[in-house]
Amino acid sequence: MSSLSQFVRLSNEKVTLIFDCQGRMPKVIYYGAPLSDSTTPEMLSVLNTRQEAKCAPVIEPPITLVPTHGEGWTGQPGLEVSGDADQWSAGFSLVEINEDAQSVAFIAEDAHRGMRLITTAELDADTSVVKYVSRIENSGDTPLNLNYLNAASLPLPTTVSKIKTFEGRWSAEFQTKDHDLFFGSYVRENRRGKTSHDTFPGLIAFPQGTGELNGECYGYHLGASANHKLRAELMADGRSYVQFGELLFPGEVVLNAGESYTSPVLYTGYGCDGFSSLSQQFHNFIRSNVLNHTAESKPRPVHYNTWEGIYFDHNEDELKALADKVAPLGIERFVLDDGWFKGRRNDKAGLGDWFVDEAIYPEGLDGLIDHVTGLGMEFGIWFEPEMVNPDSDLYRAHPEWALQTENNPHVPFRNQYVLDLTNPEVVEYLYKVITDVLKAYPKISYIKWDMNRDVNHPGNLHGKPAMHGQMAALYSLIDRVKAAKPGIEIESCCSGGGRVDLGILPHTDRFWTSDSNDALDRLYIQRGCSYFFPSEVMGAHVGPRDCHITGRNLPIEIRSAVALFGHMGIEMDPRELTDHEQKVLSDAISLYKKYRHITHGGDLFRMDDDGMNVKFGYVSKDKQEGIFAYNSVTETVRTTPNRFYFAGLDANKQYTIERVWPEKLKEYTPSILQQTDGQVFSGEVLMKYGMQLPVLFPQTALIYTVKAL
Repeated sequence: MSSLSQFVRLSNEKVTLIFDCQGRMPKVIYYGAPLSDSTTPEMLSVLNTRQEAKCAPVIEPPITLVPTHGEGWTGQPGLEVSGDADQWSAGFSLVEINEDAQSVAFIAEDAHRGMRLITTAELDADTSVVKYVSRIENSGDTPLNLNYLNAASLPLPTTVSKIKTFEGRWSAEFQTKDHDLFFGSYVRENRRGKTSHDTFPGLIAFPQGTGELNGECYGYHLGASANHKLRAELMADGRSYVQFGELLFPGEVVLNAGESYTSPVLYTGYGCDGFSSLSQQFHNFIRSNVLNHTAESKPRPVHYNTWEGIYFDHNEDELKALADKVAPLGIERFVLDDGWFKGRRNDKAGLGDWFVDEAIYPEGLDGLIDHVTGLGMEFGIWFEPEMVNPDSDLYRAHPEWALQTENNPHVPFRNQYVLDLTNPEVVEYLYKVITDVLKAYPKISYIKWDMNRDVNHPGNLHGKPAMHGQMAALYSLIDRVKAAKPGIEIESCCSGGGRVDLGILPHTDRFWTSDSNDALDRLYIQRGCSYFFPSEVMGAHVGPRDCHITGRNLPIEIRSAVALFGHMGIEMDPRELTDHEQKVLSDAISLYKKYRHITHGGDLFRMDDDGMNVKFGYVSKDKQEGIFAYNSVTETVRTTPNRFYFAGLDANKQYTIERVWPEKLKEYTPSILQQTDGQVFSGEVLMKYGMQLPVLFPQTALIYTVKAL
């Protein structure tokens, strides 16, 4: 506890974070590589001093954690608020600083306008990740109309000249794009009512020259599962900053006397050895602080999902036949997808009526579940609780339960509307029908929780915009379902990767990363996702021979090789598999199980993208073993490919190399493949000199394992 310190310093072995509190409000003056105790905050403050420039303020308004109009700030304010007087010009002053070894809370007041602002920063004990949250309280007597409150505004180091952002669409999520930091603002706003496929709330800032394995970088991700906005701005005075917050509709948040609003969490990270080192910080943080189980306590089971195998064509005997077919492949969890509930023969009807369809399952689901679990597999089931079809008993009884706005027709989208979770009656109904299914079938241990449309008219019964309350109610509902069925795991699916973020993940257990099971697409989708999220939460399935989305026909070898580096599963009609494909798939599942302790617990090292292939590896924490993948996408423009440079090994250790995938590779002449197996190489030579690759067909994957002697 301190009163009003001039500086606050948070440090661990990975990073140092220093706040300057000498002004009215706190600002970050350093975030980066650990500083020694001999480097004092006072030194930084002096070196950070900027002179008065011509035709400029005598003292520049600072980039505080929540910059405001009252500070004279002319950039994007971190707080936009209005009331019956001049609350729009809020200007806060620090009144208290509460700190301990790893966190600090800055408490500020604007007594004149009846507002209290609290911003907290918490540095993880073992990683460079910092969590920022801001809260605004109405300490006055009249209502406050809140338009925006950032989680934090953070200055960028002057070395930063570029940002890496995330774009995409349905079935092509997490596409990365590098931009020069330009004069003006890079702004992304999302109003889809879900995290979205195209506007992931994150970016990475870095100096020119930073790559996957070298250079400094800074990562930022807002844990928001619906509407959000982000900004990276270079100002005319040469300073630059990033800012993240929830995007609110007009009138969405009105604070009466004594009420408060809390922003989503902004997660920041620092990497000193390239983008891969930054990813490792986020992965380690998520494993230690977010996920409810570890790879050691329960390995991620291999899934079979019925969707692309049968779609809506449910038949109990056929489903049992599918289970008989996949169990010998090594499948550990069987997930019954869409189509099991009342009236659900296509996507035009049934959503909301969460009762087993007696026309398809006259004896209920017990026979199928017992058959699946009798084969040694867990049983999971699909729900889309937030949605309702107009053609459903629920909607016919309660059309007012759908989010809507008066005199505006619903926007057609997947033949469904969005239920209003800010209505307690809706939440109680959903809780009851979901838990009734779980009680009736206690062997269900997994829910695939889907959400398949944008929220175009997020108006509730009171005519108010409801997205902020909708997300709070969703998190609460999921938590209640989990409490009612201890041990159940829940997947966040949103037409694939439309709701992948650190707002929803603390309440769930994995993501469905994308609806595209095309292995070539998946290489880049999973690569983009891996910048922030570890592989064990990235659902990755081996799809049908002919991809149902792209139409591409890809060999079973590369389809399997790509899927085994996520949370692996298969999604197809397994009765169509040839003997060769069954053998390859079974081998891949065995390989996944053998090395998932590394892919789900080790450190990820991506190699820089050359446009022709995707390369990466996972290395155990003790650097005793690793597994590396080279995925050829397009044919090399030279006669032979370049070398493959391993990464993350101990330069002083001796390693053996083994090619574990594919079992056979057709070659024109003998290559290095016949020379490396069983040979001993130093970590130094594998990383610095590399290994010559064989000539490969495009759409071929090679997987190597290394083991220290």
